[in-house]
Amino acid sequence: MAKVKLTPSITLDESELEERFIHASGPGGQNVNKVETGVQLRFKAMQSPALDEGMRARLKVLAGRRLTKTGVLVIEATRFSTQGKNRNDAQVRLAQLLTAASLVPKPRKATKPTKASKRKHLDGKVKRGQTKKLRGKVRGD
Repeated sequence: MAKVKLTPSITLDESELEERFIHASGPGGQNVNKVETGVQLRFKAMQSPALDEGMRARLKVLAGRRLTKTGVLVIEATRFSTQGKNRNDAQVRLAQLLTAASLVPKPRKATKPTKASKRKHLDGKVKRGQTKKLRGKVRGD
């Protein structure tokens, strides 16, 4: 089995990737309806042993509609007019997606406002209240 190295930390088996060639939309001259230059790359993400559970969860969010109900990630590349460039484009996009999913987000630490910021906030409210209090009904003498 051949291995495909997408990122320094992620290596996939070739059997996990499936490529289908499709008709690319858009202008293409005489070959537009004859040659299948577009590539549909399918990756069984939810069954892949190369991904851990956290990475699968982040990938699910990042992939959005590109992830099927059965857990297959589908990437369509039809940007270029040649099959080779589209294959490379699909693999690069898969690598970018997996790299983004491999990054663990930094946990947020809850912070409290300082005494000075609380005081400043309350002073602003008092000042605004005084401004409003000065507004009054005008007596017509």
